[in-house]
Amino acid sequence: MIRWAFAAIAALAVTHAPAAAQDWNTVYEQTAQGHRIGFPDAEIQLIEFSSYTCPHCASFEQESEAELKYFYVHEGLASFEVRHLIRNIVDVAAAMVAECGPDENFFGNHRALLVTQADWLARAQALTPAQQQRWNSGTVPARLRAIADDLEFYELMEPRGYSITQIDQCLNDPARADALVAASQANAAEYDVPGTPAIVLNGTLLEGVHSWPRLREVLIALTTPPEVNIFD
Repeated sequence: MIRWAFAAIAALAVTHAPAAAQDWNTVYEQTAQGHRIGFPDAEIQLIEFSSYTCPHCASFEQESEAELKYFYVHEGLASFEVRHLIRNIVDVAAAMVAECGPDENFFGNHRALLVTQADWLARAQALTPAQQQRWNSGTVPARLRAIADDLEFYELMEPRGYSITQIDQCLNDPARADALVAASQANAAEYDVPGTPAIVLNGTLLEGVHSWPRLREVLIALTTPPEVNIFD
């Protein structure tokens, strides 16, 4: 519950801003488990476990963008890391597309997939028997390419500067697909992640915090100085 989250972080109140002022959204790092933006030594270290086929994850991405990234991350108050939680083969295909190209492209690719999720999930729900057969047979790269084709990931990524050949090169890497699934399983086990989106704050999984409004309450409590009664 949110009260539990407040109690768990009460002793971690932010006391100072980073030494240098800049747009910390431009500071990117690929971590061993995911992708992170923001001041590396920020007092608030956030990790989101996200699934591309999770509607709540799409809502979190859209609702959090303005305040999380353009206040907390921008001002150096927080760093923000995204880690994949793979639930199905569509998640694998989407994660492979998000990871495609230079590392610093990840957050733009990630957002492009999530903000259009309703469109491509609708296509997934309207598959023909022939399309279902393509998704469930053949090599892993062939299945991933079929998913990308049927869900129009190629068209989605074209305005971001990706050609069909570039996306295919990324999808034709079964070792990378296996690595993403293995990392997802290891991360989920480490934090006992119950579902998505799940939020880790300074190494602790926040119980009952699965949306931006809930996380926003936690961050406000964390960054607001306590009231002092001078008459006590």
